[in-house]
Amino acid sequence: MAASSSTLMKLLLTLLASYALVAYAGSFSQDFDVTWGDGRGKILNNGGLLTLSLDRGSGSGFQSKNEFLFGKIDMQLKLVPGNSAGTVTAYYLSSKGSTWDEIDFEFLGNLSGDPYILHTNIFTQGKGNREQQFYLWFDPTANFHTYSVLWNPQVIIFSVDGTPIRKFKNSESIGIPFPKKQPMRLYSSLWNADDWATRGGLVKTDWSQAPFTASYRNFNAKACLWSSGSSSCSSKSPSSTTSNNNSWLKEDLDTTRQARLKWVQKNYMIYNYCTDTKRFPQGFPPECAIANAS
Repeated sequence: MAASSSTLMKLLLTLLASYALVAYAGSFSQDFDVTWGDGRGKILNNGGLLTLSLDRGSGSGFQSKNEFLFGKIDMQLKLVPGNSAGTVTAYYLSSKGSTWDEIDFEFLGNLSGDPYILHTNIFTQGKGNREQQFYLWFDPTANFHTYSVLWNPQVIIFSVDGTPIRKFKNSESIGIPFPKKQPMRLYSSLWNADDWATRGGLVKTDWSQAPFTASYRNFNAKACLWSSGSSSCSSKSPSSTTSNNNSWLKEDLDTTRQARLKWVQKNYMIYNYCTDTKRFPQGFPPECAIANAS
């Protein structure tokens, strides 16, 4: 079974690498729609900047016009400054339906002077419960920083300013679903979650500090676009990309980046579902053994 899965994976990678990909860095006006918030989400600077705001009346959010089936996606964010307790800025890829796939960044606000918590999760076929949380090694409200997802047929890698913080391998060979069949859009939202976001809901949103605002710029994607039921990576059109442009389809962590991942997880990880014995008294999920061995 494992050998067969490996052979199929190699065939899929070969096919994808030989077909047409889309790489672009467009404007927010061209690539995204503000989908809710009654004017609280704004596209500014001729499409070069997008802001989301939250006040007592509502939060706001946007989504990509395109759907993707695999991609390397970067976005620069500057998070809500000051007393952001109770707020959540979510930035994620997600498909639709009751058995959806999802790749999550969520930034949990905090009191002034206390660090943000970066919450990550991965859903496959509607099942999540794969949370890992981190502190950041910088103030994410002072400047823009780049938050990235690499999603190819063999791995999902979360990165911050080019430093990997989390890796989720394709482990279908041992029966763990992996997101590879459902196209996903990119979403982001800023919303009030003071029932759980800060210290388990003990710290509430201070509405005297509203409006709360998060900012976005420099969206970049090398991706397979999904349209009319098919992927741009499965068409027979000749590839106009070079091997450098589609190398992300086979990308994984080299030795240097693997060491950086371990550095982050040693020094900045504050929660890992794969070490939560109280939550999993009967044993950890099977992917945890692979993650710990990598």
